[in-house]
Amino acid sequence: MNIVIIGAGISGLLSALELAEQGCQVNIYNQTYAGQASWAGGGILSPMYPWRYPRAVNLLAQHGKALYQTWNEKLQPVTGIDFEIHETGMLILDETDFEVGLNYKTQFQDPMQHCEYLQREQLDQVNPHLSEQFQHAIYFPEIANVRNPRLLQSLRNYLEQHPKVQFFDQMPIQKFHIQQDKIEYVETETGQKVYADQFVVTTGAWSGLWSAQLGLELPVRPVQGQMALIKTPAHWLPTMCMNRVMYLIPRMDGHIICGSSMQECGFNAETSDQIQQNILEAAYEMVPELAQFPVVQNWAGLRPSSPEGIPYIGQLPHLHNVWINLGHFRNGLCMGPASAQLLRQLILKQPTSVDSTIYSPEQLLKLEVMTS
Repeated sequence: MNIVIIGAGISGLLSALELAEQGCQVNIYNQTYAGQASWAGGGILSPMYPWRYPRAVNLLAQHGKALYQTWNEKLQPVTGIDFEIHETGMLILDETDFEVGLNYKTQFQDPMQHCEYLQREQLDQVNPHLSEQFQHAIYFPEIANVRNPRLLQSLRNYLEQHPKVQFFDQMPIQKFHIQQDKIEYVETETGQKVYADQFVVTTGAWSGLWSAQLGLELPVRPVQGQMALIKTPAHWLPTMCMNRVMYLIPRMDGHIICGSSMQECGFNAETSDQIQQNILEAAYEMVPELAQFPVVQNWAGLRPSSPEGIPYIGQLPHLHNVWINLGHFRNGLCMGPASAQLLRQLILKQPTSVDSTIYSPEQLLKLEVMTS
């Protein structure tokens, strides 16, 4: 089977990996904006405050850590890149979430979401750098983070060496040519026609721009998130921390990601001084000692927002050879492996690992057939 994947962020690369490993010929067309969410995210392998998300999000996210561990073991000997699944655990400091968080672990029965209530003496043992203002927290020892820029490098490197994969980096797809109930071919911006058996759209925050061509409304829009990066000594901060939707994510080499903001400003990916100041103030509130260390970088990314944060995974209802894997909002990295696995199972007509109907475009999209 010959498959064209449009978009080379985390969803596109993982989808390509799943399909190529099953023997499909995969051609990846790297749009000019590739990776603006995948590279920019924090890489927490769990939804933040999972009880605030629909069950459909958590059903995919719960597989992220184990699937990444499996892929890292397979890819690292080939690529020489360890994308660092860092098992730090996470402290949630929001007192209003303690009770619901502790109840959630019992209801959901997911080992990843096991948590414990800690008072100050225990907190000092888990994370001695935490501000004295926090006298208790709930602790999730199983939650890890992945170093997503290295993850993307590893996936890309592995796929470039794969005999079933070819990248087209300077040929972004611009048009879909539809004949009756299928895409006959897609066209690059230089006018080249590209044929395939199946077409997969994984274009993240830009996916809504295809709505008119595909004849339905894809309710995916960009939501900007800004981050800052602080450099501390290696292994300085022992856990991830979260308070009021702001987080600290330690990497093994001492870099600490501080984030993140949420702003609807179209496709603007520029940082602002005020938002950066707000991020750092939140970081210093959680861990005051961070103010002693340098801020080495800041950036913004564009999340692919969907109405409830539930991704659309599956075949478009009116086009028999078009599939989508998009709309993951804030959880594309943790849902990514299971989303790609589900897409592969659907395309190849294999038994599915989760109930696919809750992600079905036909179920989630309000079909609006457009007339020319």
